[in-house]
Amino acid sequence: MRRKLTLLTLIGLAVTGCVSIWIAGGVLTAPAPQRIGSIPAGLNARSVEFRSESGSTLHGWFMLGKAGTGAIVLMHGVRSNRLSMLNRAKFLSQAGYSVLLFDFQAHGESSGTHITFGSLESKDARAAVQFLRDNAPGEKIGVVGVSMGGAAAILATPPLSVDAMVIEMVYPTINEAVNDRLTLRLGSWARILTPLLIVQLRPRLGVDPAQLRPIDHVNQLTFPKLFIAGADDRHTTIEESRRMYETACAPKELWIVPGAAHADLHEAARIEYELRLLNFFKSNLK
Repeated sequence: MRRKLTLLTLIGLAVTGCVSIWIAGGVLTAPAPQRIGSIPAGLNARSVEFRSESGSTLHGWFMLGKAGTGAIVLMHGVRSNRLSMLNRAKFLSQAGYSVLLFDFQAHGESSGTHITFGSLESKDARAAVQFLRDNAPGEKIGVVGVSMGGAAAILATPPLSVDAMVIEMVYPTINEAVNDRLTLRLGSWARILTPLLIVQLRPRLGVDPAQLRPIDHVNQLTFPKLFIAGADDRHTTIEESRRMYETACAPKELWIVPGAAHADLHEAARIEYELRLLNFFKSNLK
């Protein structure tokens, strides 16, 4: 009797654990809608919307710059939206660039039912670049991709037809991204849960985990690349960022921001950040 009770208890714990992991997966992939509101005062922009092959209608703001300077699309991180890129948009616009900042599918005011960590978002990245080609004709195009936004830009197939890209804190593989976050929240033992979350990608999202490996794509990007990483980042470790950089083909640069975690690197080192990006894009978009 005692043995049977123990067995039932173990089965109950296993079922509870599986249900909990499934619920956690649902929370992680749930959309992150947010009402953005009107264009901030002083921002010389217009509201835009455009369709993506992800199936979503994407919403954003577009600022037309000085002819011949270049055009830049800003791609935000997971569970964020275009507001997180607003300060970047301001200094780039002031420098004369045309700038597009938008909400990925299932983020902000864009439609979408699930966050896919770069899979569907890579189609949004392509749509955003095409929007710039249509609305800033003849301009060279640059990308700033932060975390998931950078993964989306790298994962686009075929590679994005752009002239320069800034890549900030991008995970090499989805397995490492999940490992890092579980370790950060629960401790290193929690890595044993990673396969239980990863296995949900196909039934939930129709996404093969093998598709979410930016490190397998970054060496196909032949245009100039500036990698930026936080020295104290625990969501995408400095070792992982170095591997991304080392795997990429030239031309490439790496800047490690001292003391910075997985946060807004523009806020962490505003003056140097702006100088580095302005020099990078001036060299490659004029």
